[in-house]
Amino acid sequence: MSILAKMDIMKMTRITATAAKNEFGRILDLVNEGEVVTITRHEMERAVIMSMQMFKSLSSSADRALQALSGEFDALVERMQTDESRRAMKAAFDAPPSQLGATARKQACKR
Repeated sequence: MSILAKMDIMKMTRITATAAKNEFGRILDLVNEGEVVTITRHEMERAVIMSMQMFKSLSSSADRALQALSGEFDALVERMQTDESRRAMKAAFDAPPSQLGATARKQACKR
């Protein structure tokens, strides 16, 4: 089960900033038991306290997702590096505004 799925089923405790200041030891105990504590100030959520294990898991999940997207982007750019793509881009940049407008209208009508 992914860490994000686990977060949907885990217990979250909401506490005011004043209570957090006065009961920080209790908050650390809750976090070490697997809870996530949300700190509020003037009834607005301002911060979250979670275990180091959960933080590392979330961080590594984000890193893996970013690496996957980066790989997909690099592959897409690589596929675009063809003579045909270069010719098409040169033609687009050299086209007069009237031709660009006509092409845009034509594409919009297809949708």
